[in-house]
Amino acid sequence: MRSHQVTRGIERAPMRSLFYAMGYTKEELEKPLIGIVSAHSDIVPGHFHLEKVVEAVKAGVRMAGGTPAMFPSIGVCDGIAMGHHGMKFSLASRELIADCVETMAQAHCFDGLVLVPNCDKVVPGMVMAAARLNIPAVVCSGGPMMSGTVGKKEVSLSNIFEAVGARKAGLIEDVQLEEYEQGVCPGCGSCAGMYTANSMNCLCEAIGMALPGNGTIPAVHGARYRLAKHSGQAVMELVEKNIKARDIINEKSIRNAIACDMALGCSSNSVLHLLAIANEAGIELGLGIFNEYSAKVPNLCHLAPAGDAHMQDLHGAGGVQAVMAQLAKKGLVDLSLVTASGKTALENCRAARVSDCEVIRPIERPYSETGGIAVLWGNIAEEGCVVKRSAVATEMLVHSGPARVFDSEDDAIAAIYAGKIREGDVVAIRYEGPKGGPGMREMLGPTSALAGMKLDKTVALITDGRFSGASRGASIGHISPEAMLGGKIGLLKEGDTIDIDIPNSKINARVTDEEFAKRQETYAAPEPRVKTGWLSRYASLVTSANTGAVLRQSI
Repeated sequence: MRSHQVTRGIERAPMRSLFYAMGYTKEELEKPLIGIVSAHSDIVPGHFHLEKVVEAVKAGVRMAGGTPAMFPSIGVCDGIAMGHHGMKFSLASRELIADCVETMAQAHCFDGLVLVPNCDKVVPGMVMAAARLNIPAVVCSGGPMMSGTVGKKEVSLSNIFEAVGARKAGLIEDVQLEEYEQGVCPGCGSCAGMYTANSMNCLCEAIGMALPGNGTIPAVHGARYRLAKHSGQAVMELVEKNIKARDIINEKSIRNAIACDMALGCSSNSVLHLLAIANEAGIELGLGIFNEYSAKVPNLCHLAPAGDAHMQDLHGAGGVQAVMAQLAKKGLVDLSLVTASGKTALENCRAARVSDCEVIRPIERPYSETGGIAVLWGNIAEEGCVVKRSAVATEMLVHSGPARVFDSEDDAIAAIYAGKIREGDVVAIRYEGPKGGPGMREMLGPTSALAGMKLDKTVALITDGRFSGASRGASIGHISPEAMLGGKIGLLKEGDTIDIDIPNSKINARVTDEEFAKRQETYAAPEPRVKTGWLSRYASLVTSANTGAVLRQSI
C-alpha cells in the first residue's frame, strides 16, 4: 500500500501524530487511505453542491473498509469567465488542476482517488492527473443541471447568451431578456446542454473511468448521491484488485470515447481534452483519428445547443450506456474493456435500453451517418481545425465568403453588436490561440450574438481560439498553427475569400502560396498580451491546439 509510507513503521510515528491531531484513529490508519478530490466552491453552479456529493463518496469508502480524506481543487466557471480577461485562465486551469492533484496524491501517499469534479476543465484536469499518477481512481461528477423554462420552452445557458444577441438586434425587449436571465439556470449542476462539462462527464463513462450514470444523472436526483456512495465503494475494489488508471485508460478505451463523442454530438473542446488525456497516458493520438471515427460513427443525439433535448432527457432515454449499446450493434466500441466498476463495459451496458428514440436515435436511423465532430485541413489550417458538425445548419456545411478579420474576440464582438457583420461573411478571429491569447478563450459571445441575430445560418466564424460547447453554427476553432506561431490565419486580410467544405474536411483561403509568401515578408507578430504571472509562464510552455494544448516539459 502506498499509504504505508506515512502510516506504518517506527519511522512514521511523526506522520501518525499529525493524523491523530486531526482526529484520525489507529483503526483508520490501518485501512487504505483514499483521497477525495473535491471541486466544491461557492462560485461555480456546477460545484456548489459538491460538498454533499463528497460526503456520500466518503460514506461509500467507509462502507467498503477505507479511510477517506478530502482535499480541494480549484475550478473556473466558464459562463462567469466568458467574454472578458478571466476566460484566458480557463483552459490554463486544466494544467494547474492536474498538477495540484498530482502534488497532493504524491505528497500524502494515497492508495486511490475519487475525483469529484463537474465543470469544463476540472473534469479533464483531474483525469489527466489520474493517468499521470497511475493509481486506482474513479470519477464521480456532480451531475447536470435541470433545464429551465421560459414560457413553455425548455431552455439552458446557451439561450441567455443568444438572447443577448437578440436584444442587441432589437428582436426582443428588456422584459424578455430578464425572463431568460431568471429562467435558464434553475439550480445547481453543470449547465443542462451537451456543453463541455457534460460532454466530458459522459466521456468518462465511455472511457471507463466513471460508473454508469456519471454523465447524465441530474444533480438534484437522489440517484446522484447513491452513485457517489457506489463510487466510493468502487475505488476500494480497484485498490484491492490493483486496477490502476492506465489499466482503464488505454488506446482502445480512448477510441470508445471518440466513438461516443461522435454519437452524442459532444463539445468540440472534447478533442482538446481527449488528446491531453491520451498524452498523459502515453498514448500517441493525432487529429486524424477523429475524422476516422466521424466517417464511420453516426450521430445519434441532438442535445442542446444542436437540438431541443437536455441532459435529463438523455438520462431518461437510457444515458451513455444505451448509446454504447447502440454503437456495439455495429462493432463501433470495444465492450471487453475493464472499467472503474470492476466490470467490463459489456457488463455495464448489458441491461441498457433506449426508451426515447428521438433523444437517442437507433443506430439504423441516426440524425446523420457521420459523427458530431469534424476536423478540417487547408492552407489556413495546415495542422487542422475542429468544428462541432452536428450543430451546423445544413446550408452552412459548405460556405464561401469574405473574411472579416479581427485580432481579438473583443474587437469581433464589438463589430457584431454594432451590426457590421453581413450575411455571407466569414468572421476570422486570430491571436486567441493557446499561446497568443494566451489561454485560448472560448468564443460563446460572438457565436451566440450571431445566433441571436439570426445570422448563424448565413455567417461562419473561424478562429485559432476555441468555442464553448454551448456554441452552435459554423463555428470552426482550434486553427493550427495559431497566428502567434506563424499560422497563415495571421496573414489573412480583410476581404480574402474563405472556402469552407465541412463534408470534405477542407478550409482554405483563396490566396496563392506566392501571395502568402509576399505577406510573410512584411509580417510581424504582435507583442505578447500577458507578460507577468501564471499566464505568462503558461504561454511560454503551451503547445498547439492540434496536440491538445498540453504543456511542454521544458522551455
